[in-house]
Amino acid sequence: MSKKTGTFVVTHAEPESAVVRDVETAQVHPLGSNPGLEVHDVLEATVAPEPPLEVAWEVIDVAERRSIELVDSDLEPTQHEKELAADGDVGDLIQEERAGTGELHVFCVPESELEAAAQDVLEDEETIARAARLEAVRVEVRRSADDGVLSVRYLPD
Repeated sequence: MSKKTGTFVVTHAEPESAVVRDVETAQVHPLGSNPGLEVHDVLEATVAPEPPLEVAWEVIDVAERRSIELVDSDLEPTQHEKELAADGDVGDLIQEERAGTGELHVFCVPESELEAAAQDVLEDEETIARAARLEAVRVEVRRSADDGVLSVRYLPD
């Protein structure tokens, strides 16, 4: 195996080890040590297998490190997000790029499933990986039971 450079999200961290996942390929790399990483950290880094067995990996260079903040907001989706959802059916996902960096994801969800859907988004590792790919540092989840709208805002700051 050879070294690999890319964007990685930390999915597990203990004092002696960590696990990073490539956000493009979803390949998992268990690290033989933890160089101070925390869950949800995002690294623009190079990793390489540790000799001689090459079972565990090590971080050999970090170009950038950032954290992704997950926010379970008490705010309702914006009027624009509600308008996007009005054109959709239950179960639909509407995606829209934000001006500049980031993205909006709007889901049409039955009222009885809205809270569970919001928790699923907040607990899903893919939410962090998507934020890393979009260069977001904050993910904000908003909901409106009256409208059946769940919005996920991938924000650059």
